[in-house]
Amino acid sequence: MENVRRTARLLASVTNETEALLCAHLAADIIDAKNPLQGALGALPLATVKAIRARVPRHVPVSATIGDPTDDVDATMRAVEAMAGAGVDIVKIGLSSKFNAKLVLKRLAQMQLGDVLLVGVLLADNGLELELAKRAGDADFAGLMLDTFDKKRGSLLDIASVATLQAFVSATHGANMFAGLAGSLRAEHVPELLEFAPDVLGFRGGLCRRGDRNGTLDPDAVRAVRRAVPFCDSRVPLVGRAARHQAEDVA
Repeated sequence: MENVRRTARLLASVTNETEALLCAHLAADIIDAKNPLQGALGALPLATVKAIRARVPRHVPVSATIGDPTDDVDATMRAVEAMAGAGVDIVKIGLSSKFNAKLVLKRLAQMQLGDVLLVGVLLADNGLELELAKRAGDADFAGLMLDTFDKKRGSLLDIASVATLQAFVSATHGANMFAGLAGSLRAEHVPELLEFAPDVLGFRGGLCRRGDRNGTLDPDAVRAVRRAVPFCDSRVPLVGRAARHQAEDVA
């Protein structure tokens, strides 16, 4: 692969204010509020998310998950609206055709969430649903992330092939969204992952003691990941809605 960007934003998933402040202090680019005890995309209580956003420096974006995908589309809409109301900059929503992803995207395209960005999360375990990339772009999503559901199966690199990762990043960029990669990632995975030119790399277990995503963060592990992920210029907007709107404003 040639002429690829050798940097990405570091997304650090945290469970409370203490972890959030640690990661912000150690220069994570995005603080991600997530409850690993509640699944791959487990949601934290709204009060905890609000506390995280209140303590993290304003210039550092905060994202939050709303829970694993569900058949209940109305519940998904309520969860997105509630999380957006918690003050986060980005709301992350799991997308799967098994759980009415097309209807979810249609409904989300009609929601009025102000400046809150929507980011879809595809789960690589059961194959890549590339048709959802165009639909998410049409729904004005800012980005897509490719993650894993069953953390016991290994990392994203164990579950998704090189061809899958290339196709995901290409389709996501082609739909004018930023592309993120996550799923039991560790510092040693970073050089290989950067070859795919992602915009974001997401970590939880790789930041924790003994790699246990359900455990507490290890400052040394956070530093190791930060050293592995080269700094990018955070003044440059991510591909997606933020970049499009900025361009429209300039025009």
